[in-house]
Amino acid sequence: MKKVLFALFIVFGYSSAYAQILTPVKWAYAAKKISNDEYMVLIRATIDEGWHIYSQHVKEGGPIKTSFTFKPSKEYNLVGTTIEPAPVTKFENAFKMNVSYFENTVTFQQKVKLKAGKATVKGQLEYMTCNNRQCLPPEDVDFTVNISK
Repeated sequence: MKKVLFALFIVFGYSSAYAQILTPVKWAYAAKKISNDEYMVLIRATIDEGWHIYSQHVKEGGPIKTSFTFKPSKEYNLVGTTIEPAPVTKFENAFKMNVSYFENTVTFQQKVKLKAGKATVKGQLEYMTCNNRQCLPPEDVDFTVNISK
């Protein structure tokens, strides 16, 4: 009986070690002053080795693209759209198409114009991450960036 209990303990111990939640992407937020009343909101993803996230400009039928939704505010106006650096573009067999993605780190930028001396920029981003073996379900992440002159 002791041997059976010990074997079950070992099996459950190993399975719980493998059941940990994967979080291959870490997000950080900041703002950089670019003029008297304009700031660049910086949204940076740090991506674990072997993983990638997708560009904002992925064609229909492919993976979930990275997207940003900013909460409307009386404190600021968005200027233009969220920009990204040049992605890597390769054919992915899983989607049977060329897709654009980022590895290691990527910083997305959104220009905002303040209406007053300070603002709290709130929003949500959605992204999907994959490696060469699997894709994780899309994830929504809320963010907040405080800006003051």
